[in-house]
Amino acid sequence: MKDWIGLVARLVTGGVWIVAGGLKLPDPAASVRAVRAYELLPEAVVPTVGYLLPALEVVVGVLLVLGLLTRAAAAVSSLLFVAFVIGIAAAWARGLEIDCGCFGGGGYQAGASEEYPWEIARDVGLLILSLWLVVRPATRWSLDGVLFRSSREGET
Repeated sequence: MKDWIGLVARLVTGGVWIVAGGLKLPDPAASVRAVRAYELLPEAVVPTVGYLLPALEVVVGVLLVLGLLTRAAAAVSSLLFVAFVIGIAAAWARGLEIDCGCFGGGGYQAGASEEYPWEIARDVGLLILSLWLVVRPATRWSLDGVLFRSSREGET
C-alpha cells in the first residue's frame, strides 16, 4: 500500500512541478518579476533565480513523474516548497498584495492576500507529499525500481 501512496505522491507533486515550471518557461521576464515582487532576495540574484527556477521546477517534476532519483528530487521539491511557504507568509505578514507567481504571472495584484491561505495550504500539502517521498522513495512504476533493483531486493 505504501508503494501506491508513493506513486500518487510522485505523480501529483511531479505533475504540479511540470505544469508550474512549464507555464513560466515561455515568459522568463514574468518569472523574474514574480521573484522580485517578494522583496526577499538581493536584486543581484533575482534575475538568476527568476530565470533558473522554472527549469528547475520542470526537471524536478520530470524526475518525480519518472521515479528517477526520487529521494533527491523529493528533497529538492521539499526545500522549494518550504521556501515558497516562507515567501508567501512573509509577503502576507508585510502586507504585500502580489500574485504568488506559482503558475506564471507575478507582481502586484489587488486582493492577492485573500489567496495566501489557500496557496500556503496547497504548498504545505505538496510539501507533505514530497517529504513522504524523501522518507519512502521506493514506489510503484518507477525507473529507480528498474535501474536500482539490486539495491531493493533485500528490502521487505
